[in-house]
Amino acid sequence: MGVQATVLVIACGALAHEIVALRDANGGSHFDVQCLPADLHNTPRRITAAVRDKIHANRGRYASIFVAYGDCGTGGELDAMLEQENIERIPGAHCYEFFAGSSAFAALADDEPGTFYVTDFLLRHFDRLVIRGLGLDRHPELAVQYFGNYKRLVYLAQLPSPERIDDARVAAQQLGLAFDHRCTGYGELERSLRAVHVGVPAWRS
Repeated sequence: MGVQATVLVIACGALAHEIVALRDANGGSHFDVQCLPADLHNTPRRITAAVRDKIHANRGRYASIFVAYGDCGTGGELDAMLEQENIERIPGAHCYEFFAGSSAFAALADDEPGTFYVTDFLLRHFDRLVIRGLGLDRHPELAVQYFGNYKRLVYLAQLPSPERIDDARVAAQQLGLAFDHRCTGYGELERSLRAVHVGVPAWRS
């Protein structure tokens, strides 16, 4: 019989694959994961209420709850709610920052503000979320309107492979952008989940 998890991680669906991989690599039993739909990012004002609902639905069932979301466009609303609920979240404004690390991400942004970032998740779903999601399969001319202010695509790779790097390079070509990639691993996500495991708070930024 497995050990009963005492911690719940409420996570963005875009991180589900990575969080489960990290959990399973560390025995698979020290926390439970409940994910909210990744497409909440299309309407970030809905994120705070969705996370709050998950917290309230699980309050009392776990010794503690941790939130694996950045601010993710909520304009500080998520942090304000989490402070009221006395719950911590992973540091960083978004997954790009906590995968790359705050200093490295700031350097990337300073080097080229017009950067479009992709992670393993976005790369796996690039055709559905970007090409078909933005209608570029039907109207490729719209790429200029959507991405005309971008100069490059940077692939922040959690588990890099030659095939994935090639896929990211093709994605950059589809959008008419220069290509770069950085092997970030799991970054702050791994550190925060390890802290959850040992009971050390991962403070919000």
